[in-house]
Amino acid sequence: MRKTGLHWRAYALATLAAAALLGGCADGGLVGPDRWTAPDSRSEARAPNLGACGNLQAPAGSKLASHTYADGVQIYRWNGTSWDFVAPSARLSADAAGKSTVGTHYAGPTWESNSGSTVVGAVSDRCIADANAIPWLLLNVTSSQGPGIYRGTIAIQRVNTVGGKAPSTPGSVIGEVTNVPYTAEYYFYR
Repeated sequence: MRKTGLHWRAYALATLAAAALLGGCADGGLVGPDRWTAPDSRSEARAPNLGACGNLQAPAGSKLASHTYADGVQIYRWNGTSWDFVAPSARLSADAAGKSTVGTHYAGPTWESNSGSTVVGAVSDRCIADANAIPWLLLNVTSSQGPGIYRGTIAIQRVNTVGGKAPSTPGSVIGEVTNVPYTAEYYFYR
């Protein structure tokens, strides 16, 4: 059977699509909900654009190990005169659409992967990138435990935040708790 020009074009298009898909899998990016490949020399290209927040640079010599998207809430408690920050509570995803959950983020601040590793951070520096959102942060790691993606993490960046700021209106009663939705991206460095 002879292939027509249309058949050859369809075959070539399918071949190019397959090559692009395989190339995307080989770039050292995320490969599953709990499996990251080690970043290669192109890691710097995947680091966040810090813009005016250059004070949040990862430590010299560190390498980007993983990147997650957070979707959750910042929890605040009314003390009678202002809202005190209590803790975050968020789901961590490997993709911006939130289709592949890889862990959780909660008080500490702690990040816990589905593979069982945890990392706890302490704020080292902050930057207001958007007056309507919680600050971007650079966190030093105070604890990194267990096997998995967070093992050996030394620093974390929180960037591209949306929402999460304490309410601008007072609470009704002392001890009142409110959850303010937020999203952010977290970059983990070894």
